[in-house]
Amino acid sequence: MNKHKLKALILTVGAIFMAFLMVNVTSQAARMDMVDVSNNNGYMSTAEYTSMRNEFGVKALTVKVSEGTTFKDGYAASNIANGQAAGLYVNGYHFAHYATKAQAIVEADFAGQTAKAAGLPVGAVLATDVEAEEQNNQSKATNDRNNVAFMKEIQKFGYRTDIYTSGSWANNKMTVKGKTGWIASYPYVVSGKNWYSTNHAWQWSSTAKFRISYGGFDVSQLNSNYYTAGQKSKVKPTDKGAVKDNNKKANKNISKPAASAKWVKEKKTYTLKTAINLRTGVSTSASSIAILPAGTTIKTDKAIIQGGYRWVRQPRSYGYGYLATGPASNTLEYVKSGATHTYYTVKSGDSWWTIAQRNGLSMTTLASQNGKTIYTTIYPGQRLVVR
Repeated sequence: MNKHKLKALILTVGAIFMAFLMVNVTSQAARMDMVDVSNNNGYMSTAEYTSMRNEFGVKALTVKVSEGTTFKDGYAASNIANGQAAGLYVNGYHFAHYATKAQAIVEADFAGQTAKAAGLPVGAVLATDVEAEEQNNQSKATNDRNNVAFMKEIQKFGYRTDIYTSGSWANNKMTVKGKTGWIASYPYVVSGKNWYSTNHAWQWSSTAKFRISYGGFDVSQLNSNYYTAGQKSKVKPTDKGAVKDNNKKANKNISKPAASAKWVKEKKTYTLKTAINLRTGVSTSASSIAILPAGTTIKTDKAIIQGGYRWVRQPRSYGYGYLATGPASNTLEYVKSGATHTYYTVKSGDSWWTIAQRNGLSMTTLASQNGKTIYTTIYPGQRLVVR
């Protein structure tokens, strides 16, 4: 074969190989290996988890167990039991509010005890979810120290540990080393992307839909066996064709850009009818600052209808929080307005605990309904909502 023909053949074969490689890379669909659930998803049945496994390829379930030092997720036990019955690997997570090493240890003890009581099996992962305002106000070194303290304490309960946080916080607000970590970052179009492949898991959507389940779900692609280790799963997907089709569908962003909406001024006070995520932006995929329980009172300064929901803006000490008051079809479904409240004026020597005890509340409820946390300093003369 002459040199010119050989060169042409090599170039042709090379071009075909690169085209094949590019088609496979760009058509690769992020997998729905793991779903995480909390009280926001309501009661989840074994049938729902079985459908997720058989039709969508879900292998692992990570269940919210606790938050701070007082909140126990009321659905944790049923989620763990029903997920196990469906043959899924079951893990847990704790939504952290700690700002010091001592607080991290206290929260870890609370999370470990709560996980045990809810039936989380020994050997499961019990991750710390680090994305709250308390950590945003700390240095990277402080967050690293606190995370290490939390995870070291959790191991005493027989659980494995990991850190969940956003892509913008990983290695900025805290250290998340390679071959560790569960990172949340949501591209507009997922197909063809494989972000955070060196970490244990990449959470790529918070709006995934499952056939027999209501609402949107957080889903992650697993890059290691960390979240499926140490537990036996005897049941495998029964419809591999459906898994492939559903993954491709979930990777496509089929939403169309909406006409630009405008903020309107609105100084109102709302009381939440149900638990709602307070977020960093006007989107259900924006990072959660905190989960505000039912009964929480919030004050707003602006409102907007965007992305299928009515959103309001809550002024906070360090910027703003955003929450949905309801879908566009029923804009106040999640709240009630015009409520009258009983206030208490803080006196010298008062604390969250003394005020809460005096009014028959938990510290967390008292702090939340005032838009604060139990670690926020209160001062004499400050007015707090107690009813």
